[in-house]
Amino acid sequence: MTTYPSNISDSQWAIIAKFLDIKRSRKYDLREIINAIMYLVKTGCQWRMLPGDFPHWKIVYYYFSTWKKNGILEDIHQSLVEKVRKSVGKNEEPSVGIIDAQSVKNTLVSCEDKGFDAGKKVKGIKRHIIVDTLGLILAIVIQNASIQDRDGAQSVIEKMKENWLRVIKIFADGGYAGKLIDKIKLAFNIELEIIKRTDLYTFKVLPKRWIVERTFAWIDTNRRNSKNYERLNETSVAMVHLSAIRIMLNRF
Repeated sequence: MTTYPSNISDSQWAIIAKFLDIKRSRKYDLREIINAIMYLVKTGCQWRMLPGDFPHWKIVYYYFSTWKKNGILEDIHQSLVEKVRKSVGKNEEPSVGIIDAQSVKNTLVSCEDKGFDAGKKVKGIKRHIIVDTLGLILAIVIQNASIQDRDGAQSVIEKMKENWLRVIKIFADGGYAGKLIDKIKLAFNIELEIIKRTDLYTFKVLPKRWIVERTFAWIDTNRRNSKNYERLNETSVAMVHLSAIRIMLNRF
């Protein structure tokens, strides 16, 4: 058993193991596979650069790819959101969300989606997320960085509605103002409330808006997400889910 700081504890493994077939006899311990994936997410290393005391990187990547495609990582993430909310006395199903987007530099030429955010001067992708009032991610969609926030919002809300049906209000900044408010109300029966700055040149913590910004900061503490290193959008989504899983597991 490896002893890296990114390794999951016994109690954390007990939570994750419920989603995996641990009864089947294998050459490699699935817990060590999880530890290797968490090491990569936290340190930002390449798959081939995983330390030699983990299972071979091709084995680790095989399990990561399998769990990504069959939805296990997303299932673990959703379960932990419910578990964290319940632990602080909230309903497992949130009713309020906060939406925002983060433009991230891309490090690969041959990535699936790449554009230029003229406002932030970033060439890469855009992580568009919705979080609850605790900052827990309810939905994430990877988009071209050139897409305006108001144009990309609807697909993120559609993604959220796949798992979270009780959300009736979403807070957003001024970038989502305009016709989008009526579109969201008509399509999803969700109220989109815009929180605007009152003093243009004065720093002010905006109600609810700071929560989603904090979530972006949490994601970035996992160095695999400091830039977009992935070729596929679904892999970028999986890396964010894994970062969120690490953050939520540390609450237990």
